[in-house]
Amino acid sequence: MESTGSTVAQLVQARWGDHRTGLRHAGGRLTHHQVTAGAAARAALLADLLPPHGERHIGVLLDNTPEFPQWLSAAALAGAAVAGINPTRRGPELARDILHTDCTVLVTERTHLPLLAGLELPGVHVLVTDTDAYADLLAPYADAKPEIDRTVRPDSRMLLYFTSGSTGAPKAAICSQGRLAAAGRSLVQHFGIQASDTHYICMPMFHGNAVIADWAPALAAGAGVALRSRFSASGFLPDVREFGATYFTYVGRAVQYILATPERPDDRENPLRVGFGTEAGAVDAARFEKRFGVRLVEGYGSSEGGAAIQRTPGTPAGAIGRAAPGDDLAVVDPETRRECEPARFGVDGRLLNGTTAIGELVNRGPNPFEGYWRNEEAQAERCRDGWYWTGDLFYRDAAGFLYFAGRTDDRLRVDSENLAAAMIENILARYDGAVAVAVYAVPDPVAGDQVMAALAPPPDAAFDPDAFAAFLLAQPDLGTKMAPAYVRVVRRMPTTATNKVARGLLRREAFLCEDPVWWRPPGSGSYRRLTPSDVSSLLTRYATHSRAVLLGR
Repeated sequence: MESTGSTVAQLVQARWGDHRTGLRHAGGRLTHHQVTAGAAARAALLADLLPPHGERHIGVLLDNTPEFPQWLSAAALAGAAVAGINPTRRGPELARDILHTDCTVLVTERTHLPLLAGLELPGVHVLVTDTDAYADLLAPYADAKPEIDRTVRPDSRMLLYFTSGSTGAPKAAICSQGRLAAAGRSLVQHFGIQASDTHYICMPMFHGNAVIADWAPALAAGAGVALRSRFSASGFLPDVREFGATYFTYVGRAVQYILATPERPDDRENPLRVGFGTEAGAVDAARFEKRFGVRLVEGYGSSEGGAAIQRTPGTPAGAIGRAAPGDDLAVVDPETRRECEPARFGVDGRLLNGTTAIGELVNRGPNPFEGYWRNEEAQAERCRDGWYWTGDLFYRDAAGFLYFAGRTDDRLRVDSENLAAAMIENILARYDGAVAVAVYAVPDPVAGDQVMAALAPPPDAAFDPDAFAAFLLAQPDLGTKMAPAYVRVVRRMPTTATNKVARGLLRREAFLCEDPVWWRPPGSGSYRRLTPSDVSSLLTRYATHSRAVLLGR
C-alpha cells in the first residue's frame, strides 16, 4: 500500500478511502480516511484564512496531539508551509520565531495560551484547537474533499523547522514537499516499513526528527501513527504495548532516560521492531537491545539535509556508516581545507591520532540543502566555497567508515591535543554509576581547555568519587588527557525541548553552579568535593592569567 507521490500532498490524498486505523492517541483512534478528511477540512479553512499572495505560512504551537499531523497534511494540500513553534521558548524569543517565519495563522491549544499573553503578534490569526469556537469555525468545511491546490509542486515549501544552536537565534531550515516525500520513501525502503506497521511518535513534532524520520515514512508506507503528547520515559513501554508500535525515533538522551526506568522481567515482551535516531551511543544501544530485544539504528543526516550517512552491512561497532549515494563526503581541517588523515586505532580500540584524524564533515558534491528562511548570512556560512559544512566533527577509517565525534563547538583542546566530547562520553557511558553523562569543555586557567563531565547517578544513588576514579583507570581506551577534571553531579541532565543535552548552559555555568561539583586537582589521581575556598583560589588563577572573562567574570 506504499504511495509513490512526488509531493506530500499526493501521499496525503492517497489515504482517502483507507478505513484502516491510521492514528492512535490517548483519547482514541482515527482511521486514515478520517485523518485525511480532517486535513481536507483544515486545508479548506486555510484557503480562506491565508492571503492570496505572498507567504503562505502557518505556525503550529502544539504538543503531539492529533491536530498536529492533520495540520501538516492540511498545509501540504493547501500549498502552505508549517513552522513548528517550540513551546519552551518564551516572551520576545517566542514572538520572534512566529514573526520571523512570516506566520499569518498560528494554531495552538489552551495549555499554551499563557505563553502568548502580552506578545505583540500583528497580523497573526490565532486558532485554539480545543475550544468550541474552533469547532464552529471548522464545521462549514466538514464535507471538504482532499483537493490539492494548483500551486503545489515538489519544490513547494512544506516545513520551516528551527535548528538548535548554542549561539544566536535559531535558524529556520526550509524543507520542500518533494524532499520530505523522498525522505519518507527512502526510510520505507531502508527499514522495510509496511502498511501494517505503527510508528510511535514521542519526540516533539515541532522538530525535524519526528516529522522527517517518523511521520513521513509512515505516510509514505500507509502505516499507522501513534502519538504521545510529550516524551515520557516511564510511559514509553506501556504506550508501545497499548498502541502496538513497531517503529520509533529518538534523539539526544531519550534512550538513556528509558534505560534509567526500573527493569522488569517482561521488558522484552513488546511489539517493537526497530528504533532509529541519533546520539544514543554504542553502549546504550547495546543495553537497549539486550533489555528490550529491540535493535537501535544510529543514523546521521544533518537537519538541513546537506549530508547523509547510511549504515550498511559490515559497519564496524561505533561507526555510523558510509556516505549515502551521491554524497561526496570528506573529513577536513577547517583551516587548511585538507582532508584529515585516516583514523588509526590501538588494539584496545582507542583512536590513536585524534589530533590529525578528527575534522569537520563536509559534502563536496551536490546536496539537497534548501536554505534558511530569511538568513543569508547563516546560509553563506553553511555553504562556503561550494561545499556544505555540517558543523559536525567526524573521523574516517581506512575503509571509509565514518565515526561521529561531536559538534564543532564540542571540540576540546587539552594540553595542545584536540579531543572530541562524544568520544569521551561513549567511554563514560559504560559507568554503572551513571544513567546519563555529558562531556564539555571548560576554560583552563592558563591556556586551552579542561574536561568537565555532568553525571546523573541512578535514582536514589549517590556519586561515589573513588569508584568513578577506579572506573576511569580501568578503561583501556581512555587517553591520558580525557579524564574529567571536574564532575558535576545532577539529578537530571539539563536538556532542550528535543531531548538534546543543553550543552550551552553547562558550558556557561562551568563549575560555578548550584549542583555539587567534584574535582581532581592537578597532579592528583582522586576526586574531592569542590569547596568555596577552592573556587576562590581557582578564580584568582583565572584572573592572574586574564582568563576570568572566559567564565563570565
